[in-house]
Amino acid sequence: MTKLTLFTKAYNKGQLRQIEESLQTTFEDLDAQIQILGNPVNRWVQVEVTGEDENVAKSYITKQIGTCPNNIHEISTGSELKGYIQKITNTETLLIDIGILEPKTICANIPLATIQTQLLDGKDVPLKKIAEIFALSTDLPINIKITATPDTGNTLEAELSITQTSMFKNWQDSLLDRLIILGTTLDEVTSTLERTRLNRDVINTESLGLFEQILTCKLGTDATGLIPRIGRYMRNTKFLVFNPKKLEFKT
Repeated sequence: MTKLTLFTKAYNKGQLRQIEESLQTTFEDLDAQIQILGNPVNRWVQVEVTGEDENVAKSYITKQIGTCPNNIHEISTGSELKGYIQKITNTETLLIDIGILEPKTICANIPLATIQTQLLDGKDVPLKKIAEIFALSTDLPINIKITATPDTGNTLEAELSITQTSMFKNWQDSLLDRLIILGTTLDEVTSTLERTRLNRDVINTESLGLFEQILTCKLGTDATGLIPRIGRYMRNTKFLVFNPKKLEFKT
């Protein structure tokens, strides 16, 4: 028997059922049973895998969905992890939930100075302004690199990974708006775009996670303007806008 914390958060019971049904269908020809244990802590989805093909199923889940560390001892300085933004604190720190639940929830901290250096060449910009510019918000999946563990300091500290900073740089250089949708599947987004005929205004759709999607708008399309038209069909979702023009500011 293997217990895993998937790298995904579910926003409602319907999404938990979707995950369970998808995994059961995937492993229907294997001797592997999947049971969703729920998501009682910070909405992380936990599953239990049993059966003779347990290791095969575990390997597939780890590769295709991703899993979280079981405890802090699995993490070392330099480790690259995925997490979700848990909180943008009043003390100018970005708190990242990386899925460590036992024996207690442990998050990674990214200090303001680190974010300023990585994203704005060290410009003295408040964290809330940076969050507005780069569409940083709670529940957004993000890639980080651990810079200090409790063995090397007092806290689990991190910075944005090269993967994450490169993504933001590519978004900036493209000059295209992005609409980030949290709380829904890629299939649901695609269906809504077809229903509203907004697929003509979108170049590409991609996933940050099972229930977190990105729409890349065509040149001249305002991502903010898409929200009222899409939002009427996605009432339980959260929308974030990345607009490269927001980077054109003076400090």
